[in-house]
Amino acid sequence: MTRPVIGIIGNLSIVGDRYPIHGGGQLNSEAISQVSGCIPLVVPADPELLSIEELCEICDGFLLTGGRANVHPEEYGHEVTEKHGEFDRARDAIALGLVRRCVETGQPFFGICRGFQEVNVAMGGTLDPEIRELPGRQNHRMPRDGDLAHSFTNRHIVRFTPGGHFAQLYGAEEVETNSLHGQGIREPGPRIVVEGYAPDGTAEALRVRDAPGFTLSVQWHPEWRAAEDPVSRPLFEAFGDAARDWAAGRRPAARVA
Repeated sequence: MTRPVIGIIGNLSIVGDRYPIHGGGQLNSEAISQVSGCIPLVVPADPELLSIEELCEICDGFLLTGGRANVHPEEYGHEVTEKHGEFDRARDAIALGLVRRCVETGQPFFGICRGFQEVNVAMGGTLDPEIRELPGRQNHRMPRDGDLAHSFTNRHIVRFTPGGHFAQLYGAEEVETNSLHGQGIREPGPRIVVEGYAPDGTAEALRVRDAPGFTLSVQWHPEWRAAEDPVSRPLFEAFGDAARDWAAGRRPAARVA
């Protein structure tokens, strides 16, 4: 039996300061293949190369990955500042519309880090460009020193809404996660339900209210050690189950918000 296909939304980057590529992290592909049980397909996120409609025909679900570039503040009505960092307007054009389409149809998606922020923006929310500068917040950015294991080590707990989707998935109201992000949610979109927070109040886990399909998204990076980590594995397993349902035609009733 053919495995479901997961479109991994890629990022534009430059190799050697001169050669442009569309790419995705190896950890994401491994998590989708080894834990979700699906075929990972890295998508060149550029509306000049493909359309959202074509993607939805080819894929059974989507992984909205992290990335160095941030969602452009024009997408949520804010002015550009130096704090907003780098941008990838082509990815914005694909990812935000893709989220809205999937919310309507029930096609599953899973958002990670930038992807988590994309879901909020797509649904009408806003972002803070540098949460470590906000009163009472900690620095959630990736450590500048050490190896990859040090960068992805767990750094804080996340507390979930009792009885919510995440608490039910884990059978617990608290987990420990890594933290590798500079931006964060300022105002949740009208249909965004934040179900998990870091101790400093940073939003860490969300879903889309009344969406018929899988919309769970997290601010941390569960692709790290996804096959063995007890916090990462349930997310990718649940996402894979949702993709298999979609591929088999067991599709939720569409809702147009």
